[in-house]
Amino acid sequence: MKDLSKDSVTWLEVGEEAEGQRVDNFLLRIAKGVPKSHIYRILRSGEVRVNKGRIAAEYRLQVGDRLRIPPMRTAERPPQAAVPARDFDISFEDESLIVVDKPAGVAVHGGSGVSFGVIEQLRRARPAAKFLELAHRLDRDTSGLLIVAKKRMALTKLHDMFRGGGISKRYLALVKGRWRNELQHVRLPLHKYLTAEGERRVSVQPEGKPSHSIVRLVARWENFSLVEVELKTGRTHQIRVHLSHLGFPLAGDDKYGDFSLNKDLQKAGLRRMFLHAAKLALPHPLSGAPLQLESPLPAELRSFTEKLDRNEKRDYGKAF
Repeated sequence: MKDLSKDSVTWLEVGEEAEGQRVDNFLLRIAKGVPKSHIYRILRSGEVRVNKGRIAAEYRLQVGDRLRIPPMRTAERPPQAAVPARDFDISFEDESLIVVDKPAGVAVHGGSGVSFGVIEQLRRARPAAKFLELAHRLDRDTSGLLIVAKKRMALTKLHDMFRGGGISKRYLALVKGRWRNELQHVRLPLHKYLTAEGERRVSVQPEGKPSHSIVRLVARWENFSLVEVELKTGRTHQIRVHLSHLGFPLAGDDKYGDFSLNKDLQKAGLRRMFLHAAKLALPHPLSGAPLQLESPLPAELRSFTEKLDRNEKRDYGKAF
């Protein structure tokens, strides 16, 4: 990160990591602590220049552009907690993206009381990487496939595909109760709100955003069902809220689940939420080649289903 607080002009040459990014967003990213209003003022005044010419805030940077940045005073930033480097299991990697097999209990990024997450640890483990950005999110307690872009152009394409439904995402979830239908479309609008304690929650409300999940039955026992959920939209907590609203809360869900059942499940060995991002199918964001990725159930989840097999009769579905 360049020091922009010195008294002289800074010159930067744009690399692949910033290709296609708007110049205003680029400046906001590198000039942490500088007020947004100041960034737009120096753009309007022509103090920021690209290849010696004035540019608008909407200008998209190209590789090799020479960017002139005037001196800017940045605010003092509080000391940050040290981020430990961590190597995660990798399901796929090339020059454009990484697909991490995220363990449960690890946030994808820092914030909301969490000092760091997958992306910060990945950056620390790969100091030579010029660009690493999350393409989407997984809840902290959800395990499975998580895409990280290594190029800005790949990130932009991935965002477009996620918004346009070009990426197939399938999750495995264990729910309380006996799910009846082999295949069921769930279309229930979801509304985000804050609790009195300031925590984010989601509920089914008529004024909520349209949300669509496709649920397929994988296996069923006397008191539980294993289902595969395909997300057609990507709303916050969508799977958890849709299934809970229908009377099938996720095993181990501490926000929308059956809290009494969760205590019993912990005693039986299930100490996390049973939700796993198991499959991703998408065209490669740059080459267009088809990618189909799978992550097997983590050992602790597989162990619990094996315990169900020993204690309760499985009457539907195949081994997975």
